Amino acid sequence: MKLAALALVGCLVAVAVTIVLTVPFPVLPGAHPHVDLLRDFAPAEIARERAYHAAVRPPAYFSLLVGVLAVALLGLTRLGSRLVAAVPGHWTVKAVGAVALVFALSQLATLPLDIQAERVQRRYGLSTSSWSGWTDDLLRGLGVRVVMTSLVVVAVVGLARRFPATWWAWGGMTAAVLVLLGSFVYPIVVEPAFNHFTSLPAGQLRTDLLQLAAKDSVPVKDVLVADASRRTTALNAYVSGFGSTRRIVLYDTLIKTAPPAEVELIVAHELGHAKRQDVLHGTVIGAFGAGAGICALFLLLTWAPLLRRVGAPSPGDPRVVPLVLFLAVLTPLLIAPMTNLLSRHIEARADLHSLDLTGDLDTYVASQRRLSTTNLSDLDPNPFVYNLFFTHPSGPQRIALAREWERLRR
Repeated sequence: MKLAALALVGCLVAVAVTIVLTVPFPVLPGAHPHVDLLRDFAPAEIARERAYHAAVRPPAYFSLLVGVLAVALLGLTRLGSRLVAAVPGHWTVKAVGAVALVFALSQLATLPLDIQAERVQRRYGLSTSSWSGWTDDLLRGLGVRVVMTSLVVVAVVGLARRFPATWWAWGGMTAAVLVLLGSFVYPIVVEPAFNHFTSLPAGQLRTDLLQLAAKDSVPVKDVLVADASRRTTALNAYVSGFGSTRRIVLYDTLIKTAPPAEVELIVAHELGHAKRQDVLHGTVIGAFGAGAGICALFLLLTWAPLLRRVGAPSPGDPRVVPLVLFLAVLTPLLIAPMTNLLSRHIEARADLHSLDLTGDLDTYVASQRRLSTTNLSDLDPNPFVYNLFFTHPSGPQRIALAREWERLRR
């Protein structure tokens, strides 16, 4: 146990060091951005955004709460272990069955609320998906979660069975490797399961985007268009993959509605992530975090009263899986304020990178206005919502920081 505790501390120190070395604090030294909501957004736009969030938040937040409570019911009582014990077959089948049961029952419990949230999205024109398409995406997402989680769960339970005293070490290394592998595999395997990608045809926009990447010294293999319009009207772009797999991905909604200058500026933001290797740094943090999580799990599962409560005789028994899944659901929520704070700083740095690369403040402001109004982004979130859910600064905050960038460079 002492070695596991030391390893836990070591992983947390590695996470902290990586954060200090890679996350910008402050983002723009000397800046004092002032948010002026009415300067950039009309009262009607503000009213529409607030009405949308007033309608969508209750079902969305209740869905989150019900999902957590459903997993807690299965993970903190003997109900989950009884369901797992009822699954016939080898322990690996039971473990995978436990993952599928917990996720499926949680999804079923939240389904009415998810449907209501989708109705709100449709009412405000954000969702263009048919109900069959929405259901297909729901089932695909469930399948991906079951498969990805089962890989980790089977590995951890298997190691706990084979190495009862040292599985934390093997499990921590396995979890870290899976996080690293997942970052490389995700754009190749998972993304195509939800979108169809085609190369952007030869033309001025493709040429300009590839030249922008070359100017930024970011190697890009291709520029792809995702058929996002079949499910949403939201605008987005991102740079996906590493090395030879790196590509610029544009939502078809963005190409159809935004002028080329705005598309370039949004891509410049994403190139900032690639140039700073934000995904790689995030993956390293995730790998050390996964190692820390396994060590903490080992220490927690040495507490016999907890195992007795959930009806699992040992960490190597698949009846422990519902408890593990509950902890896996709860932990991200507990650390969300910290991870979101780091994410917002990284996103702000990418914003400044796009301004440095293009030097186009007017287009930047127009782009943020378009993104905020089209996506119905929360323009003035309350602190609780902001800290718990916002991975990006709000649109008005981003505009205010950009104006400070302009002021400071004069």
